[in-house]
Amino acid sequence: MSSGSGIAIALDAMGSDLGPPATLAGACEVSQHPESPRLFVVGDADVLRRELEKHPHDRDKIRIVHASEVIAQDEKPKEAITSKPGASILVAAELVKAGEAQVLVSAGNTGAVTMCCARTFTRLQGVTRSALGAVYPTERRRGEKDDPFSLILDAGLTLEASAEDLVGFAVMGAAYSKCISKNSRPRVGLLSVGGEESKGTESVVKAHAVLKRLGARSDGGFEFIGNIEGMDIPRGTADVVVTSGFTGNIVLKMLEGISETVMRLARSASEKSLQYKAGLLLLAPAIQRLRQVTDWQEYGGVPILGFDRLCIKAHGRSTARAIRNAIRVAHRAARTDTVGSIQKGLEAARSAE
Repeated sequence: MSSGSGIAIALDAMGSDLGPPATLAGACEVSQHPESPRLFVVGDADVLRRELEKHPHDRDKIRIVHASEVIAQDEKPKEAITSKPGASILVAAELVKAGEAQVLVSAGNTGAVTMCCARTFTRLQGVTRSALGAVYPTERRRGEKDDPFSLILDAGLTLEASAEDLVGFAVMGAAYSKCISKNSRPRVGLLSVGGEESKGTESVVKAHAVLKRLGARSDGGFEFIGNIEGMDIPRGTADVVVTSGFTGNIVLKMLEGISETVMRLARSASEKSLQYKAGLLLLAPAIQRLRQVTDWQEYGGVPILGFDRLCIKAHGRSTARAIRNAIRVAHRAARTDTVGSIQKGLEAARSAE
């Protein structure tokens, strides 16, 4: 295996709904880029070899690592992790823990992937709860990459978050945004029921006070814009939206539903009226752009944050394109030392409390 960029990614090639045909196709495509990372593709070796033969790839950048078991999307995470020590997600995580790879990428069972990270990696000092990040499209662009996505966390791991949890989410989310979107000073907002400092649950009010102090410091790593409301989310008022996993997951599902509903309404209107159809034809370029921006496959995967190793969780229905983009996000996170940035942010947060 050639040195490549010096960075290696461990890819769980078995866990997604589409399985090895999608994960291997994505990995092979990435491998052909001159500056791509080295890839450990983990799963049934015989199956993976057959898939590799179907796609052009750089043989020096892809290594198959055998795993005898697979955790399905519908399995109970705790039982599956315990009963399947040879599962592809566990074998891939061990490669990252050992330092052979820098980032774990999986489109597998979210609960199992998260539990695998908790069992294999070490929680960072100052992190009370890990967080699942998620991205969503906004009007506002950000960072050197002109990124149309904002980050929200937690998206479902920590249903009830304390003030300390929320501060940790803010610090981790800001560091991730800074590295991935090349956003030098991310705008962090705390989701609440009003803009005033006194609005919200006890945890939100307490977290607001700490984030206000931290955001005002030169070493804080982000700009704290205070409380934001639901209407601010699609506007992109904040680059990082901080909330509990219970609220965050509901918000994300609502945003996904709105996008799908708008597309369905447009199709329905075009079928009922020639006037609407003509109007939609004029708007076709804008609609196409909307589809591109709201396409989850464009960003590939989302981070599981809070550990000394990073995991990029791809969607269970990931195609080759989504896997390709998830690997690219993982590579960027490794190159920019996202975990190191998170650690520095947490140190600053502890001194601000």
